[in-house]
Amino acid sequence: MNEDILAGKWKQVIGKAKETWGKLTDDELARVEGNSERLAGLLQEKYGQSKEEAQKSANAFFDRHK
Repeated sequence: MNEDILAGKWKQVIGKAKETWGKLTDDELARVEGNSERLAGLLQEKYGQSKEEAQKSANAFFDRHK
């Protein structure tokens, strides 16, 4: 699934993201809008992950929720 489709279904996927990363708020997740780079940035900020770790985590999440 490309990011355009995921962005359209993002509101449905937010609950799964919240389960995965409990430190992220609903507002923060809403701003992600299905964009893996935005999600990776939040993971870096909230969880102290490196850029590479955060992008890997975000990509894995999006792959699981196709």
